[in-house]
Amino acid sequence: MSNLQIKGIDEGLYQQLKQWAADENRSVSQQVLYLIRNHLARKHQTHELKTSAQALLSLAGSWEDPRTADQIVQDLKNARRSSRKLAKGLP
Repeated sequence: MSNLQIKGIDEGLYQQLKQWAADENRSVSQQVLYLIRNHLARKHQTHELKTSAQALLSLAGSWEDPRTADQIVQDLKNARRSSRKLAKGLP
């Protein structure tokens, strides 16, 4: 089993770590090992997750349409009802 020595730790940080370890009924060494294991496990899990952009793209999907982009835009414009009402003028 390997040993790890941490030098130059701030006294305030050490006291917080010591208190946290006591709150969890662990030694400081046990608490440090717990935190390292926990952090590495979460880091491993996040690497396996998709980014939000990847998740959105997988949900959005794509479709096939024989129309050109200009035809689709024109169809959308023709389907708008409010533009026809405004073409007659405001009451």
